[in-house]
Amino acid sequence: MNAGALRALEFHRIVSVVTGLAVTPTGEARLADLRPLTDAAAIGAAQRATTEGTRFLANHPGFPLRAPSDLDEILEALSVEGRPLEPLRLTALAVYLESIEQTRHAVVSLGPSFPILGGLASAVASFKGEIAAVRRAIDPSGEVVDEASPALASIRERLRRHRAKLRSTLEAFVRGRDTAKYLQDQLVTDRNGRYVLLVRAEHRSAIPGIVHGGSASGASLYVEPLETVDINNDIVQLEEQEAEEVRRILLALTDGLRARPSDLRRTIDVATELDVVQARARLSLMVDGVEPIASVDGTFELKAARHPLLIAAVASRASEAGREAGEGPSQATPPAPLAPLAPLAPVPVDLHLVPPTRILIIAGPNTGGKTVAIKTAGLLAAMAQAGLHIPADAGSRLPVFQSIFADIGDEQSISASLSTFSAHITNVVSMDRTLALPALVLLDEVGAGTDPVEGGALGIAVIDHFRTRGAHLIATTHYDSLKSYSSTTDGVTGAAFGFDPETFAPTYRLVYGSPGRSLAIEIAARLGMPPSVVAAARGNLSEGEQQLRDHLARIDNDLRALEQERRAVAKERATVAETETKLKTREQTVREREEGFRRRLDAKLDDQVREARREIDRVIEGLKARAAELSDQAARRAAARISTGDAGAARSDARAALDEAIAKIKEAGGPGKAGRAAGEGPSPATPLAPPAPLAPLAPLAPGARVAVGALGLEGVVIELHGRHAEVDVRGKRLRAALRDLRVIGDVRGAGAAERGGPARGGPAVHVNIDLQPREGALSELNVIGCTVDEALTRLEKFLDQTAVTDIGELRIVHGHGTGQLRRAVGEFLKNHPLVASYDAAPDKQGGGGATIVRLKD
Repeated sequence: MNAGALRALEFHRIVSVVTGLAVTPTGEARLADLRPLTDAAAIGAAQRATTEGTRFLANHPGFPLRAPSDLDEILEALSVEGRPLEPLRLTALAVYLESIEQTRHAVVSLGPSFPILGGLASAVASFKGEIAAVRRAIDPSGEVVDEASPALASIRERLRRHRAKLRSTLEAFVRGRDTAKYLQDQLVTDRNGRYVLLVRAEHRSAIPGIVHGGSASGASLYVEPLETVDINNDIVQLEEQEAEEVRRILLALTDGLRARPSDLRRTIDVATELDVVQARARLSLMVDGVEPIASVDGTFELKAARHPLLIAAVASRASEAGREAGEGPSQATPPAPLAPLAPLAPVPVDLHLVPPTRILIIAGPNTGGKTVAIKTAGLLAAMAQAGLHIPADAGSRLPVFQSIFADIGDEQSISASLSTFSAHITNVVSMDRTLALPALVLLDEVGAGTDPVEGGALGIAVIDHFRTRGAHLIATTHYDSLKSYSSTTDGVTGAAFGFDPETFAPTYRLVYGSPGRSLAIEIAARLGMPPSVVAAARGNLSEGEQQLRDHLARIDNDLRALEQERRAVAKERATVAETETKLKTREQTVREREEGFRRRLDAKLDDQVREARREIDRVIEGLKARAAELSDQAARRAAARISTGDAGAARSDARAALDEAIAKIKEAGGPGKAGRAAGEGPSPATPLAPPAPLAPLAPLAPGARVAVGALGLEGVVIELHGRHAEVDVRGKRLRAALRDLRVIGDVRGAGAAERGGPARGGPAVHVNIDLQPREGALSELNVIGCTVDEALTRLEKFLDQTAVTDIGELRIVHGHGTGQLRRAVGEFLKNHPLVASYDAAPDKQGGGGATIVRLKD
């Protein structure tokens, strides 16, 4: 990547800002070398890591890394074999490694939602044992504690005893009546590591001992009494032993860390990378950045792009970093500008180069933002390839450029004998020589610095040359020839920065398709040029030039009008979309309310159906008790052959019980009343639709399915004989009066079923009592493949049908499966009044896939 281009784009200032966001010295060093990458896979990985870091910082204060400022020196000392680290450095390294372990735990606890950070953290090696050893041996102040080793504890205990003995001996001299008078001062001092008394020179022989020098005046001597010489010798020897033991302990602790060089290097490298990621993420939050999409078709699209160095937080940090690096303003005070040349906050700009268009030529007035626009394009491309998020809207797309070039500003050099024009040409030549595609070329005021006609022609030639080579190019210009070129050449588009038509103040908004007006005379007037000079300038324009100015002015006015209309339409579309969203939300709310009402109503209906079933169960229990009184032989005969007295009594009892159950249900008010009682029915203001008229019953004819008599036996009509009919009921031929037959499944019944309930009034309750034995397997029910509700419904009916037989043991086949069906069957049988007990079937009868049920007598 071209270093001169990065310098012209001020990429180094962005690097200084992100470097200042690091919390470890190694992170700062790595970020200081931040450069745009050219490998698409590496760029994608860096961008994804930054995105994960941004998500992490959204809910966490950051990685808990705590690194010492002299970490590099510590690591360098650690690499020297046989050299122990100082206690404070060992403690600092232990704290750093502990913070890495805490960071690893914080990342790993997030689970798979942070795969990149989790992958980095998983490579961290644990140093818990080494950290604990350092903390046991060294206190926070950096002192090696007595408990660091038994030998050190023993040495220090002897030192304390010897020092106490020495202190008491010397205090005896200081306080003794015979010796105190010879002392210059009543104190004990240290001389070359030995404790001595300060004795007057004239009383040298009064206290026998070793002289360790005298005072500057010669009036006093430092005397070590003979009584303390041996004690002092022992203390010096013990202090040497203490120092050696401390060194041995520190070396052992250091070697514990030094013995794992690869683990230590890998762990610190992971911590450095995590620090780099969090620094890039902090910059992203600072600029409200997004991860750009990698464009594979060459699309260059920056939506609402903002120059990061115009964002207040970034500008402040960049200025601080510049001052620390000695790049602050010079001593000379620059003159105050005549008028503000830039807004207080960056105005977003849209930059689009969609294939086959790869060239964008930007025109417009001076101070309009052209240079800032191309700097924004180049700087954001470089940031994206360095793994940094860019201050733009989501959906921005950028190619991976192999080279970025920028010719921005005045680079004339007196020492190199280069004029402004020569410097520009030299840069262009260098670009062409080192161009590697895909490439981004930024040319500010292309062709400037020479005759306008020749400069315009040269500018067109340069741009067309890079277009032919396949580079992306953004250029700024004031030349009319270049504006015409952008309007008439395939693959080239033009745009211009707008301005206020009243004050000619720049709006800093880019309008595509506009040829752009330089407005040099108008801006000069706005900046305070004398009116006479402005008038003379206008008078110096030729008639053709004046006509061109007027024509461009009309085009600008038309474009502004179209832009206003476009914004109005966009606003209306946004309003319509918002209204549509609100309507959809309201519709969804209504549907949810209706669904809630339907569920509550269904629950009420289910409650009433369960109550009806309980009533019917009580009726059936009575009928079963009545049927139990019949003989076994009568129970197996057809209903028509049961004695008239028995059948009549059973029929009468059933009618009475069912009438009582229906009366109770009607008293509850049915589903409608239940819904109104719960406040869920229709409002009084909503009229209920009248019930549909009942359809006539289907005619009675051979083949019709009918219910026979009050007991509701179902059968098929075989023949009609006047007022009687022959009916086949489960293979048995019955003769019944026509008045006792009721057609099943007629039009009225179908209509009621379609409406989801009975045709009139409350729920209709039908009970079919079959006193005949069932055909097929009488003692086995197979519910494999049924849902729980279907299985329980079939089981309930099966038990009811079996109750009037003499079968005492049943087999329910439900299969193994997930066990849900088996558990539901067991819960149902547990509370059923007909069931005496139930168990899993023996192995030869299905084992856990079936249940044996024993009925009550």
